[in-house]
Amino acid sequence: MSPSIHLHPVEHEDDHSSSAFPISDSATSEPLLGDETAHRSRAGKQSSWSESHFFATGSRGRRRASLHEDSAYTEKMPLGRRIGSRKCIIFGLAILVVLGCVQLFSLLGNLIVLILPNRIDNILGQWGRPGHIGAGLASWPTDFSRDILPVPCHSHNDYWRNVPLFSAIQVGCIGVEADIWLFAEELYVGHSIASLTPNRTLNSLYIDPLLDILEKQNPKPRVMPDPNTRLHGVFDTTPEQSLILLIDFKTSGNGLWPYMYAALEPLRTEGYLTHLNGSEIVPGPITVVGTGNTPFDLVLSDTANPHHDVFFDSPLDHMYEGPNGETSPPSVQSSPSTPPLKRLADEGGQGNTGTTSDSNAFTEQNSYYASVAFGQAIGHLWNGEFSDKQIELLRGQVRGAHRRGLKARYWDLPFWPISTRNHIWDVLVREGVDLLNVDDLKGATKTNWKKHGAWWRRSSSPE
Repeated sequence: MSPSIHLHPVEHEDDHSSSAFPISDSATSEPLLGDETAHRSRAGKQSSWSESHFFATGSRGRRRASLHEDSAYTEKMPLGRRIGSRKCIIFGLAILVVLGCVQLFSLLGNLIVLILPNRIDNILGQWGRPGHIGAGLASWPTDFSRDILPVPCHSHNDYWRNVPLFSAIQVGCIGVEADIWLFAEELYVGHSIASLTPNRTLNSLYIDPLLDILEKQNPKPRVMPDPNTRLHGVFDTTPEQSLILLIDFKTSGNGLWPYMYAALEPLRTEGYLTHLNGSEIVPGPITVVGTGNTPFDLVLSDTANPHHDVFFDSPLDHMYEGPNGETSPPSVQSSPSTPPLKRLADEGGQGNTGTTSDSNAFTEQNSYYASVAFGQAIGHLWNGEFSDKQIELLRGQVRGAHRRGLKARYWDLPFWPISTRNHIWDVLVREGVDLLNVDDLKGATKTNWKKHGAWWRRSSSPE
C-alpha cells in the first residue's frame, strides 16, 4: 500500500490579499477572452486602415510623381519646340476655318443662282412692258376670252350667278338664259317678282355687256382691212361660235314682245344677230331664242319679226320619230315630281304659246332649240337607271329634232344624287343631245363626270 501524500498549499505573502478578495474561475476566464477578441479586432482594423492608407497614399504618390515627371519633361523641353507645336495647331485650325468658309460661300452662290432668274426668265417676266423686249406686244386686241374653249352647255338661270353672263363665258358655256318681266315699259330680269330690282334689267345684265365684249372682239383691222370679214363671236379660240341668248318670257308674250324686240336693236344695228335672209340662215355672234310665253305666231310674223332674228324654242316632246318612221312614242311611267310653276300669265308655257298641232311647222328657219322638261318627257328614273323604253323615247325625240335641223335640249334635269345627275349627263351626250342644261357650271365643264359615277350603271350606246 502506497503511502498517501498530502499536498498543502504553500502560503505566500500575497495570499492574504488574494484570500481577502476571492475570484472565481469563471469570472477570471471571461474577461480574459473578451480582451483577446477586442485586441484582435483592433489589430485587424488597424491593419486594414494601414493597407488602405498605404494604397491610397501610393496612388496619390504615383500621380504626383507622374505630374512631377511631366512638369519636369515640359520644363526640360526647349522653348522653341513648345512654340512651334502651338503654331502648328493654330495653323491647322485656321486652314479648317478657311475651307469651311469657302464651302459656305460656294453653297450660297449656288442658292443665289437657283433663286435669281436667268435671262430667259427675265425676258418672260418683263415681256411687253415699256422699256423691255416685246414692249406693246403682251396683249392682243381680242384677248377677252383667250384660252377659253367653248363647251356645249346652257347656263340655266344665268342671272342668278355672282357675275351673270361672264361666269358662263369663263367656263365656255355657249348658252345663257335671262328671265324677263315687263313692268312700266321696262324689262326686268329675275326668277320671280319678289327678286326684281330696278338696276337688274335686260340691258344692264346682257345687252350692254355683250355690246362691249363684241366691240373688243371685232376691232377695226389696221392690216389687210376686209369689209366682208365675218364678225367674231365672244370666244377667241372659236370666233365662229355663236352665243345663244335664251330669253324666257315670264309675262304675257304679246305684250312683252315689242319691248324685247326693241331692246335688241343695238345688237341688230351692229350686225351681231343671227338672222334669216330669205331662206338662208346668216350666223352671227349672238343667236336670240324666245322661250316661255314667247308666241310662235309672232316669231313667224313678218310684221312683228321683220328681221327674223328671234327664233323659237319648239316642243321636243312633239317630235318623236321611231327607227322605222313611227310617230307614236312608247309609254313610260310619269315622273312623281311636282308640276312646273305657272307663269304670271299662263299662255301654254315653253313651246306651246301661239303654236299649232303640226310639229312639222318647226324648222331651222323659225326655231333653234327643241326643248322639254326631262321629267315630263322621259319620266322618272327608278333606281337612277334609264329603262329600255326611256332610252328609245330619248333617241326618238333627238332623232326628230335633228331631222328638223334643231338643237335638242332637256331642262329641269335631276341634280341629286350627284352620281345620278352625272349618269344622266353622260347618257344625254352619248345619245346626241346638243346642249346640257346645267346649274353647276364647274361640275359640267371642269370635272370628270365619272368621278362620282356608280359601278352598277349599265351602258347605253347610240344607234
